[in-house]
Amino acid sequence: MIRIFIGYDPREAEAYSVLAHSINTRASRPVSITPLALSQLNHLMTREINPLQSTDFSFSRFLTPYLSNFEGWSIFMDCDMIVLDDIANLIDSAEDQYAVQVVKHQHIPIEETKFLGAPQSKYSKKNWSSVMLFNNVRCKTLTPEYVNTASGLDLHQFKWLENDSLIGEISPRWNHLVGYDQTNPDVSLVHFTIGGPYFHEYKNCEYSKEWFQEKNNMLYCEQKS
Repeated sequence: MIRIFIGYDPREAEAYSVLAHSINTRASRPVSITPLALSQLNHLMTREINPLQSTDFSFSRFLTPYLSNFEGWSIFMDCDMIVLDDIANLIDSAEDQYAVQVVKHQHIPIEETKFLGAPQSKYSKKNWSSVMLFNNVRCKTLTPEYVNTASGLDLHQFKWLENDSLIGEISPRWNHLVGYDQTNPDVSLVHFTIGGPYFHEYKNCEYSKEWFQEKNNMLYCEQKS
């Protein structure tokens, strides 16, 4: 069973459902998909909302190893994505010497705001935590107590690890940043980091056709003749 945790924000509920569908229809092995919805995590997430966090799951993502009982491997991803490949190919890239594996973007955003007017934060390791492959047993620092009290930068810059040598890499094809990365027709995961086509302002962005096709496939129901 491939364990996948997806950040959930009620403002992007549509995006979550389309992403989950895109994973399920391409997976060659059983998957378990869990939404990280704050309404279901009241007993674990007690930290106050930070004005700089653009989504409800800015910090709850780091509960993935805890929710996996610190066992095996788990995948976290933001909801503003679609998967165009077999998710088994991502989990098969796991390497035991690392605590976490990510796409190591060199991402310095130039805009000041993104979707829904959220502030665009700028910091080292930007977007590394948007797709994470967790080696859960090596992430035992990420208890609810720690996630609730650590600073945002400590969490998103992986300062909960002893050193950066514990951060491995996954192929850039598994976190293609729309609007930043060079256009590439052959990617495995598309990330609408500035804003997805489910928002009117971004309805014609790169990979919007693929997103709308995925949504249509999700809604399809065969009718009896």
